[in-house]
Amino acid sequence: MKKQGYSQTFIANSMGRSNSTISRELSRNTGNRGYCHKQANNLACEQHQQKNKHIKRPPH
Repeated sequence: MKKQGYSQTFIANSMGRSNSTISRELSRNTGNRGYCHKQANNLACEQHQQKNKHIKRPPH
């Protein structure tokens, strides 16, 4: 939607999200060629897998 010229506010309202959520998503996942949802999804999956590798120990 951003490539089509829509504002972040319009995108946020149409998706039912806050403007800051859209802003963070675009800044986090926009490269030289612009925003790519496939690349953003791959990055999110990688981060999720790395996050869950920590061993949780019960508190003493």
